[in-house]
Amino acid sequence: MKKISYNEALAEIVREDPRYDEHAYLFLRKALDHTIQALEKPTEGPGRHVSGRELLEGIRQFALQEFGPLAHRVLAHWGIHRCEDFGEMVFNLVNKGILGKTEKDSKDDFGGGYDFHEAFITPFLPAQSPSPSSNTTSVKRKA
Repeated sequence: MKKISYNEALAEIVREDPRYDEHAYLFLRKALDHTIQALEKPTEGPGRHVSGRELLEGIRQFALQEFGPLAHRVLAHWGIHRCEDFGEMVFNLVNKGILGKTEKDSKDDFGGGYDFHEAFITPFLPAQSPSPSSNTTSVKRKA
């Protein structure tokens, strides 16, 4: 069987599973590289393996770095709405031989990772200021 290139595999994946935009896979690949570098994993060999949880955190950090307050919107535009979507994409790449996995790895590793609103919107919301009723200083009026 002839080994296909990343671009050929990506075209097949998007054709077979159109839930996620091609750009989502390109982002995922860059986020994986970012995660490997952030975790100071070796560039080759078994020590390079990144767990689903490690990858989710790396994806979160990379999306915030790359897209800032637009991260949630960009991911949604690409068809990504929850952590499980990243698991689907990873295993699409695994099934095409682009990424590897161990026998312990599964899509379930991406389940319930984090809430997208909390991860991608909350960091950019203005800080809550105390309400006027919570002010402990009172002012008395002279009669």
